[in-house]
Amino acid sequence: MRSGTVSLRRLPRSRLFILAGIVVALAGFLGWFATGPLNLASADDQPLSQGKPATASSLEGQGYPAKAAVDGDPKTRWSSAFSDPQWIQVDLGAPVAVGRVVLQWERAYATAFEVQLSVDGTNWRTAYTTTSGTGGTQSLTVSGLGRYVRMYGTKRSTGYGFSLWELQVFGSSSGPATATVNPPASPTTTQPTSGGGSSTGTGGATGGTGGTGWVMAPNPVTNVKPSHEVPPNKGGFHEFQANCSVSRSNLADDPIVFPGLPGASHLHTFMGNTTTNAATTVESLTKGQTTCKAKGDLSAYWMPTLLNGDTPVNPVGLQVIYYKAGVTDYRTVRPFPKGLRFVVGNAKNTDADKFLAATEEGFECGNSYKNKNIPLTCPSDRSVQLNIRYQAPSCWDGLHLDSPDHQSHIVYPVDSHTASGWVCPDSHPVAVPKLEFKMAWPVNGDMSKVRFTSGAGPTFHYDFINAWDERTLAAMIEGCIVAARQCDPRGHDGRDDQQPAPYVLNEQYLLP
Repeated sequence: MRSGTVSLRRLPRSRLFILAGIVVALAGFLGWFATGPLNLASADDQPLSQGKPATASSLEGQGYPAKAAVDGDPKTRWSSAFSDPQWIQVDLGAPVAVGRVVLQWERAYATAFEVQLSVDGTNWRTAYTTTSGTGGTQSLTVSGLGRYVRMYGTKRSTGYGFSLWELQVFGSSSGPATATVNPPASPTTTQPTSGGGSSTGTGGATGGTGGTGWVMAPNPVTNVKPSHEVPPNKGGFHEFQANCSVSRSNLADDPIVFPGLPGASHLHTFMGNTTTNAATTVESLTKGQTTCKAKGDLSAYWMPTLLNGDTPVNPVGLQVIYYKAGVTDYRTVRPFPKGLRFVVGNAKNTDADKFLAATEEGFECGNSYKNKNIPLTCPSDRSVQLNIRYQAPSCWDGLHLDSPDHQSHIVYPVDSHTASGWVCPDSHPVAVPKLEFKMAWPVNGDMSKVRFTSGAGPTFHYDFINAWDERTLAAMIEGCIVAARQCDPRGHDGRDDQQPAPYVLNEQYLLP
């Protein structure tokens, strides 16, 4: 035996057991490091996905839930049904700049799959794709903005399902300034589900993650009680029109739901202010121009873009946005505060009856009215357009310019079931104008492929940021709504030729 070597046969049995244990442990560690579940994060680089809500298209059984793939425990796993395709997704709670996704596969891995990102849980962008997956632990470099991160498997490696020990997402919640997401052209890029799984996120037009939650009004309105008085001309008109045309189209920005995040929303069609984008503020609107007739109306109005197939369809010419009294005592209606913003409707709505209740006649085309959804056909006549008249809430809490869901600070009036008619609730006592979008799109004939970028008809919604010149808005409300008139965009009621009402605005649509 050469000097410096040790014969294992001469070692005591106890020392052999110790040495063997060390060898086995080291081999196990190296094997685990090479092929087993591996946490690639350091102590200061923890996965943003850990402990966050997770959903999946299906489960192999109750013992393999989606949450097991984001619990940080390498001994628990998600496993799907035994079919293609299947998916699992995690809701990070807010849009982040995603830089890396780690997939720790069980033996039932995907040979073909995609890693997809979404800011709203509806429209998805592919950040990574492969058709030659090898399983094990895969650390994938991706780049994009996403609140939701999804593994979408299209081909299994075995006869079993897809199975993950861990799905880990790494990135920056603040995100680099260059982080953007390329929006899909239409909702058809959303992958079909199998097993009926769905997202539990609240992105989209209501409940988005943008903004700062409750935003206090600089001049709150307090000590106001809802009016139960019965005014004269109770059943008359109390309104004026804002006639506005499209100012920007097919832009995937939403300064209410996703402020400061360009490209984060589905496509929108904007009216009114010509500068509206993801970076919009009240100050920037005040410096902009408008496509509305009233030059003092610098407000931002927008809605999801209508698609016919994959082709965007914009309203042509001036569209009508009514400013009406939503309460019976129209004399109590006062102007919006500068900077008030809200969202009307819900981009994820599936309740067609609830949608219909907030409209005048539902979707209209030709002689067809009260449609809960976009009709499948309309008369093939050039004069026929798809119409909607959708009404906003008009009772403000008097305290906040915005709320976390962009709706809680302003609600609909309630029916008093008395002579007082419609009144504001005590929680939201300040009566403000009721906006009513009256939109018309030049589509007719076969309507089977007509939809919004948010989805089917009941997902229609619209957004508003008030940037009216304060004196102009106050004069229009006083001269039309409070004065019980039916005014045009100049604040003129021409119904009575014998006693014509005065104009609020001059021929240039400016306040004299």
